[in-house]
Amino acid sequence: MIKLRTYVYIDALQPQLAAYMATVSQGFLPVPGDACLWVEVSPGMAVHRLTDAALKATRVHLSQQVVERTYGSLVIHQRDQSDVREAGRVLLSRMGATFSDRETCRIAWQETIRGMTPDHCVLINRQDRRGSMILPGQSMFILETEPAGYIVYAANQAEKAANITLIDARAVGAFGRLILAGREGDVDEAAAAAIEAIQNPSGA
Repeated sequence: MIKLRTYVYIDALQPQLAAYMATVSQGFLPVPGDACLWVEVSPGMAVHRLTDAALKATRVHLSQQVVERTYGSLVIHQRDQSDVREAGRVLLSRMGATFSDRETCRIAWQETIRGMTPDHCVLINRQDRRGSMILPGQSMFILETEPAGYIVYAANQAEKAANITLIDARAVGAFGRLILAGREGDVDEAAAAAIEAIQNPSGA
C-alpha cells in the first residue's frame, strides 16, 4: 500500500524558488510562473509508478525525483495549471487516495534571529546552500517541518508575501528546512505567510 506523505500544489512558482529548484533539478528546469506539484510517498520506490502515470497522462515535465528506501518524492511542473492539476488527479487515482489523505504537516522548529552577526552569516553562506547569501545586520527566519515536502509551499508563499531573500529550502528527507533573510519587517511578514501556508497547505 502506498502512503501519501506530502501533496502540495503551487499555482505559480515565484522567481527565487524556481531558481533554487533549478539548481537541484535533475530533469526539466522549472521557470517562474510554472504551476508545480510536489508529492512524497512511502515506500520510496512507488514514485516510479506514479511518475509513469503522470507523464503518460498529461504534458507535465518531471523536474525532480528522489528515491530513498523509506520515502520517495517527485516534482512535476507545467505552465498550464490544468495539466498539473490533472496529473495530480491521475496520481491520486492510481493510489486510490485523495489529497486529504496526506499527512498533516507539523512544525518541528521555528525561530527568527534579528541583526545577524558577520561571523554567523559567513558560516551560513559557506554551508552547502543553493540559494542566496545572508548579509550581516539582516534578520533570519528558520522553519523546519515534517514531512519535508511542505517546505516548498511555505517558501513560495513567503516569497509572495514579502521582499525577502531565499537562503535555503530543503524539501527532501525526514524534515524540510527553510531559511529566509531580509529586513526585520519583511522577514516577520514572510514568516507569518510561511506558517500560514504550513497550517493550510494547498491541495487542489
